[in-house]
Amino acid sequence: MSEPENPENKGGSAAGPQPEPIRFFGTTWVDHDNGYGLRRVGVAIGSLVAAVAACFVLRFAYEGLQLSDTGGFVNVLVVVMFAICSALAFRKTWDAFSTRPSDPEADRSLQGLKAIGFIGSLLAYFFRTFTEAPGEALHRQEYEASRAQYARRRGNPSKTAPKPTKKKPKRK
Repeated sequence: MSEPENPENKGGSAAGPQPEPIRFFGTTWVDHDNGYGLRRVGVAIGSLVAAVAACFVLRFAYEGLQLSDTGGFVNVLVVVMFAICSALAFRKTWDAFSTRPSDPEADRSLQGLKAIGFIGSLLAYFFRTFTEAPGEALHRQEYEASRAQYARRRGNPSKTAPKPTKKKPKRK
């Protein structure tokens, strides 16, 4: 069977703004279809498993420091560094799900910190999947705004706010 024709779909491509895909979700976040729920579960499990595996890797690294007998100060310094970087990476990742960075250069300068605190970023993904696909609210807000702007430009009254109409008097 052929698909029903859409007047806004001319030339094989959809007219108007297209949703931006989200990592691991594609564009399923728009209508919550094509396995959206399973993808959320998969991302939650995957990010938690990756965070646990990363903790084991860091544990082995810490044991290596203890075996090298570098001293208590260095051991404490390494633990505090990973804890602070993980907390900052969690916060920056969590904020990136709801707002675009105001200063992209400053965000790029924190990439090293996020790389060191990667466990925090993985945990942010894990916790965010309980409410939505990570970044869904931001993408949805931008997508709805671009659709409304497109509808205003096209003058499509079904997509814009209804205009108040005057009632005509009844004829006698």
